[in-house]
Amino acid sequence: MPELSDKRKRLVLVICCMSLFIVGVDVTIVNVALPSIQHSFHATVSDLQWTIDAYSLVIACLLMLSGSLADRFGRRRVFQIGLIIFSLGSLLCSVAPGLGWLVASRGLQAIGGSMLNPVALSIIFNTFTDHTSRARAMGVWGSVFGLSLALGPVLGGVLVSGIGWRAIFWINVPVGLTAIVLTGIFVPESKAQRARRLDPLGQALVIVALASLTYAIIEGPRRGWHSPLMLGLFVLSAVTFVVLARVELRRDEPLIDPRFFRSVPFSGASLIALAAFGSLGGFLFLNTLYLQDVRHYSALDAGLLLLPMAAMLFVFARVSGHLVATRGPRLPLVLSGPPLAIGAVMLARLTADTSILYLVVAYVIFGVGCGLVNAPISTTAMSGMPLDQAGVAGAVASTSRQVGSSLGVAVTGSIVAHGTGATFVGASHAAWFVVAGCGATVCLLGLVSTGTWARATATRNGDRLERRTKEMAR
Repeated sequence: MPELSDKRKRLVLVICCMSLFIVGVDVTIVNVALPSIQHSFHATVSDLQWTIDAYSLVIACLLMLSGSLADRFGRRRVFQIGLIIFSLGSLLCSVAPGLGWLVASRGLQAIGGSMLNPVALSIIFNTFTDHTSRARAMGVWGSVFGLSLALGPVLGGVLVSGIGWRAIFWINVPVGLTAIVLTGIFVPESKAQRARRLDPLGQALVIVALASLTYAIIEGPRRGWHSPLMLGLFVLSAVTFVVLARVELRRDEPLIDPRFFRSVPFSGASLIALAAFGSLGGFLFLNTLYLQDVRHYSALDAGLLLLPMAAMLFVFARVSGHLVATRGPRLPLVLSGPPLAIGAVMLARLTADTSILYLVVAYVIFGVGCGLVNAPISTTAMSGMPLDQAGVAGAVASTSRQVGSSLGVAVTGSIVAHGTGATFVGASHAAWFVVAGCGATVCLLGLVSTGTWARATATRNGDRLERRTKEMAR
């Protein structure tokens, strides 16, 4: 891809961030609307989990495929197709006549979403080629994510309270259409010099492994953890992950190269994304139900109460981007874990009449951790990776985020649903300690995956991958 002017690069960054914005807004908007959806369709807790996880699960299953398709057929082309499908899925969500239709439309939305953020991330990495400008671009990327989460609760509250939950999906359509047009005008086409072949077997194994695990976690409380179906699904997921690793190692061009994970920063970033976004997914799911079902706040009031958390996410995402550019990813990664854990432990003490001040303080602390963690995940995961594999590497990082979010909702929702005979508040305490454990994990992995030894493994692994790619091209 030819070198672009600084103005053109900024335009490319803005357009890519538009996709992140609509996806980020969609996260918090849908969470704020959950009680309204529950009342509209007389849904159970597990039904609400599927409203969230139908999106997270499908997008997690397809992200790596989308990254490979973008590297092969063109990143701009795949990005535009993703915007079209995402906008269409949003429109269908807004007119869904029942819960099944809504869940199916969320799945279609996710197919488009899988082509957005990881592909946009690879476009950014190929547009901003020097370390400093790339780190600054990632800081903007993280800030937009924070802004989308900040606006999501309030915008969702206004729409749900004033119009109804269907309106939360309408807003994606004009933004998506605008992004489609601007992408065609300003974003240059780019491809990998030698893209990987498609890997249908690997893709099928990823879908089976993730779908069986998520289904078992969500449906376990309702169908019984020890039922043959649930035990069989857990075994199926574990076996499929093992088979996936063995199959991919034997392929010359796998969907995801297990050799990537020889880089400690890459492996660490993937696990950090699982833990960090698992905590965020659990936080949003539990708080939405607590504020509206337990405290009986309106959707707008609930959105306003979540605003301090999202505002801190926005502010500290910019701080994190600056720290990554000037100090590297280690400091923001390590600093992000304690606020996540402390905020969750505070929320584990919730009662039906906890003071608003206590809630806001806990939300602010938790938001600081969320803001610090996102930018260094992407930077750490990409370190040492050849640019030609930016699409796949970015997709793995994004997959870890989505899998983490999906499992966060599934696990915390299952803990609450399993608390038979207990109030929601009482049953949620154990779930909040799981969220706190995720925060502690982020801190520990941040220390391990960003040291001198870890960086050396990334450099060696990147050199090996590049040599292997050149050998295969001969």
